[in-house]
Amino acid sequence: MSMDFEAVNDEAPETPQADVPSARMLSWARNSASYRLAKQMLTERQLRDAITRKARQKFEEISDRQVSALADFAVSFGYDVGALNDTTYAEVATRQGERSGRSRRAIAQKLSMKGVAAETTKAAVAEVDDLKAAVILARKRAFGPFRRVELDEKRRGKELSAFARGGFGFDIGRRVCEMSAQEADEILSGG
Repeated sequence: MSMDFEAVNDEAPETPQADVPSARMLSWARNSASYRLAKQMLTERQLRDAITRKARQKFEEISDRQVSALADFAVSFGYDVGALNDTTYAEVATRQGERSGRSRRAIAQKLSMKGVAAETTKAAVAEVDDLKAAVILARKRAFGPFRRVELDEKRRGKELSAFARGGFGFDIGRRVCEMSAQEADEILSGG
């Protein structure tokens, strides 16, 4: 996915309406991509959107073709240096989501919003243990076996609603609400 703009840019005019970005624009795109990718992991779509938005702000009267070429160049640069990889991004985000108490469904939705392909998302979330993630959420929110107050119908409804909003099924929410502290500890320790 490498694009070579160097040969084209030597004869590209410095006029703002040219279809080919100038060497200065390409240099900016490379530096901007480096800066963004050094700060945090991004998906291809996130990098493309950021470069597109910033290029329109930075360069007056830039054409749509130049913007598109700059975004393509930045994405290509990210892949070439190994700093852009949607599969790795999805795997890292999935592990982090599960450790934070997010369901498989919630993680998949977030990855989709970030622009990760459906096949990549499906592969990344395949190993998510919804029960373990639900127990982690319960620990964070003091639900179920981690509850510090007496259970009544209002509290039960609140806990089950929180699990549902988190993307967990009713059966998982009910199971976590009713489990003992020992069961929860075994699930968290992987036993």
